[in-house]
Amino acid sequence: MSVTRADARTGTGAASHPAPHGARLALRGVRLGHRGNAVLDRVDLTVEPGEVLAVVGPSGCGKSTLLRTFAGLLPPLDGAVEQDGAPVRGPDGDRALVFQDDALLPWRTVRANVELPLAIRGHGRAERRRTAGQWLERVGLDAHAHKFPHQLSGGQRQRVQLARALAARPRAVLMDEPFGALDAQTRAGMQDLLVDVLAGTGATVVFVTHDVDEALFLGDRVALLAAAQVVPVPRPRDRGAAYAGLRQQIIHSL
Repeated sequence: MSVTRADARTGTGAASHPAPHGARLALRGVRLGHRGNAVLDRVDLTVEPGEVLAVVGPSGCGKSTLLRTFAGLLPPLDGAVEQDGAPVRGPDGDRALVFQDDALLPWRTVRANVELPLAIRGHGRAERRRTAGQWLERVGLDAHAHKFPHQLSGGQRQRVQLARALAARPRAVLMDEPFGALDAQTRAGMQDLLVDVLAGTGATVVFVTHDVDEALFLGDRVALLAAAQVVPVPRPRDRGAAYAGLRQQIIHSL
């Protein structure tokens, strides 16, 4: 990865259907931001199929801008955005977004919220119901399928959002601080759940976070935007002292 902040110096810097093959996402010499307000410049970054790339950096460094560019919601000011070598020209069902605000539709039940992307893709009612039920069971909410979002806790709503994002079998999942509003215990549980439910999906994940420990636990690699570096994370996953040196390196980059 080679990333340059627009105002800084140049730096260099993994259900019932078969699992989809993860998408390869790439930024090729892109300049990111809005007209007259570039945030990142000359970004070259490739996220490999099935990889979890955690993205960290201080507020205002361009993390969310990077995510929205991958999603096709924000075209680059310059350069190319690609999925599997083809240009990204807008949003696509292959790329699902998960936000800190769960964005569930309050007038739809939990099951109906999870069914929504399947309905948009034209799946029949029986298949939608079956698939939604499978994913709700996987995130531990099958007993809450009939409820509405306001009847759930914050952690439960994020579980619903995760099930909804994965139900349509996207090839890439783009997550913008999805656990940032949760308490520490619930957040740790959601991190464990994410690792579990991603297993076998084949999806590529880009996960934006302010939390260094979260980035180290979830990411196969961590992109340090402020330092223009990408660092690999050793496995198996460990919440303990095994990452102490890498943790200090990331904190120093912030």
